[in-house]
Amino acid sequence: MSEEKKEYWRWPEYRWVNPDIDWTKGKVITAGVDVGSVSSKAAILVDGEIYAYDYMRTGSSSSDSAIKAISWILEATGMKLEDIHYVVGTGYGRVNVPFAKRAITEIACHARGANFLWGSSVRTILDVGGQDVKAIRCDEKGKVISFLMNDKCAAGTGRGMEVFSDLLGVPIQDIGHLSLSVKEEPPPVSNTCVVFARNEATALLRQGWPKERVAAAYHIAMAMRMVELLERLGVEKDLVVTGGQSKNIGIVTRVSRLLGLQPLPNPTKPGYDPVAAGAIGAALFAKALYERERKA
Repeated sequence: MSEEKKEYWRWPEYRWVNPDIDWTKGKVITAGVDVGSVSSKAAILVDGEIYAYDYMRTGSSSSDSAIKAISWILEATGMKLEDIHYVVGTGYGRVNVPFAKRAITEIACHARGANFLWGSSVRTILDVGGQDVKAIRCDEKGKVISFLMNDKCAAGTGRGMEVFSDLLGVPIQDIGHLSLSVKEEPPPVSNTCVVFARNEATALLRQGWPKERVAAAYHIAMAMRMVELLERLGVEKDLVVTGGQSKNIGIVTRVSRLLGLQPLPNPTKPGYDPVAAGAIGAALFAKALYERERKA
């Protein structure tokens, strides 16, 4: 493949299955499907434990993307859709998950998922989606107390970072590390609009700025936008980052510097992936709803 045709912006798709769980022995099997504007995730829980999840690109149809996400993970497990007792849809396309029994907002699901992944000490969640950024406050049970959201512009979102990754010709999974390789932090590019920021970055490249300096300038602008949202909401420890940018060390490091607060590190337990926090939270809600139905 020629360099011009490489899709630097595209995150690799992946799936994971817990080899230590035999789903056929499970009493309650639930799933959450998070159809975002950029990516779709499906997570399956067996008796409340993460059994499997996947991550893939969202297509032009939310319902088709939901079907593809659940089908890909079912294929890896040998399960059938009818083996799952309850499914909850969440995310941008949550009302278009055709096999879901309920739709729950991604704000509630990310809070619940973060509580599960990191524990009851989590009080503030920064969720960086493909087209929006959310700052969420929750209690010790993962219940949402308050939130703020920026969805007016792709600047400061996962999609904005994809645009810059493509512009610089740097794989999206590497751009955060590249941005931290500068000797000193440059001034930020425009943080009001991706189009303006991209034009500014193009001009800086023509002026001879190296890629890492331009990447740093955009990461700083993104981090400033995220911190502004967090400070408007009010940050309480512990802070965690979910969504695709949770794995961008350039963003997490700068958010920490600007806030003067270190987010909790990403969990190291296999399957505890912050990118899938929304889908995991939806699957947890599905378990609670299924058990409530059985008691009724």
